[in-house]
Amino acid sequence: MVSVDKFAPQTARDPSTLRRDVGLIGLLWASVGSIIGSGWLYGAQKAVVVAGPAAIISWTIGAIAIVLLALVHAELGGLFPVAGGTARYPHYAFGGLAGMSFGWFSWLQAATVAPIEVEAMIGYAGHWSWAQGFLNKDQTLTVSGFIVAVILMAVFVAVNFLGVRLLAHTNSAATWWKVAIPLLTIFVLAATHFHGGNFTSHGFAPFGAKGVLGAISTSGIIFALLGFEQAIQISGESKNPKRDIPRATIGSVFIGAGIYLALQIVYIGALPGSSFAKGWANLNYAGISGPFAGLATVVGLGWLAWVLYMDAVISPGGTGLIYATSTSRISYGLSKNGYAPTLFERTNARSVPWFGLVMAFVTGVICFLPFPSWQQLVSFISSASVLMYAGAPLAFGALRSRLPERDRPYRLPGGGLISPLSFVIASLIIYWSGWDTLWRLGVAIVLGYVLLGSYALYANRKGLPNAPMLNWKSAQWLPVYLIGIGVISWQGGFGNGTGAIPLWWDIALIAAFSLGIYYWARATALSSEEIQRNIDSVTVVDEGGH
Repeated sequence: MVSVDKFAPQTARDPSTLRRDVGLIGLLWASVGSIIGSGWLYGAQKAVVVAGPAAIISWTIGAIAIVLLALVHAELGGLFPVAGGTARYPHYAFGGLAGMSFGWFSWLQAATVAPIEVEAMIGYAGHWSWAQGFLNKDQTLTVSGFIVAVILMAVFVAVNFLGVRLLAHTNSAATWWKVAIPLLTIFVLAATHFHGGNFTSHGFAPFGAKGVLGAISTSGIIFALLGFEQAIQISGESKNPKRDIPRATIGSVFIGAGIYLALQIVYIGALPGSSFAKGWANLNYAGISGPFAGLATVVGLGWLAWVLYMDAVISPGGTGLIYATSTSRISYGLSKNGYAPTLFERTNARSVPWFGLVMAFVTGVICFLPFPSWQQLVSFISSASVLMYAGAPLAFGALRSRLPERDRPYRLPGGGLISPLSFVIASLIIYWSGWDTLWRLGVAIVLGYVLLGSYALYANRKGLPNAPMLNWKSAQWLPVYLIGIGVISWQGGFGNGTGAIPLWWDIALIAAFSLGIYYWARATALSSEEIQRNIDSVTVVDEGGH
């Protein structure tokens, strides 16, 4: 480890380092600001159409799943406070191939959230006459809508270029608003328009267990709850990461989950009976394209509707802003691990990874081209997100086994049980997203292997200093896991699968398969010495003179 005298005269800043400027509130609000985005504007309506009032069970299951995954991440985040952390834990434990794979999953998820938030902003703006020409009937962008979307993406990138300190202040201000408005909505609807009979008048769970489980992945519930990892992604810029990362990670999940569950309850309770008279699958009322704002208008709360239409710009905008940050930090981490060119490590005078931001902008613009509506996009991204998160429990188990004595600022109680359980739950959420989504995700995974794999092979052939070792042996379980989940999804009953595997049997099969993969991965992980070399090789620069 390089020794740095903090009292020595400062020389020119290393252009591949990040500044540690972010405190606990900045980290907490980075995660909360990511969790509360377009998900709260659409999630409750989408979930109730899929699951009926039993959507509150869907939100509860989703919240429990995300809490378990966040607990695992909290220990890892305190243990390794490095930029782009979720892309680097599997690298530490399993080496190059696993690290490259989960790094790609992380980048794919982060890079596509900002454009989703932009589309949510444009969708809600359709309430105003001046914005009604931005979307086609199939919810894709018109030429004018595309221009507006590109401008919004450019704003996200421009704010990021001004540095992480300004970003933290900007995001903190936006997040106070983003928390306050859902809370105001909960209070007003509960106090003025709440009908308990709505929960049972047309059946509490009209679509059964399949509806409850399917809503978790396909209606935006998991997408809405995602984002706790943002504190980890920018932990390389945290003032006191070992103390603050676990607090920010866990705290953000409890704040977000509590707000979302309450929103679902008041949304169901406030709906006029005529809106679901033809059944929950046919829920309809004036302004439903902006679910909460439209509902406020229908029940005579025009002032609240006006506030919500304003929030439809601020909430998704704040989330898009922080995900543009996250994308550049993940590509920074991928480059540190040798999976991408070193150009992604170059930072500007404000220590911002500028090339990663440029690529985040380009990716966003590509996503605006012929992509479908918000709900179809979030189903795809939710699967990519949970696949990304699934790497953390595997790394957690391997690192607990291989480095049991390493100092852990936060040590997860019962981690030996929570870690495999969280991996099983992550696999179930991926499965519940359905075959229609997973085969498309498979195409994206193959694309990632072509791009990153080609660079890794090139770097090794040319003998570049950051060329990664792929460590095929320690990642032998990975192709089995990816193909296995795909095959079970194809034969299962979610998202136009064949239905050959009945409900409940499919869940038991996923659980057993996932546990087998978990313990296989832990048994074949790198040795303690190899893990330590991986850690040392990518943390020296992170901890050097900022």
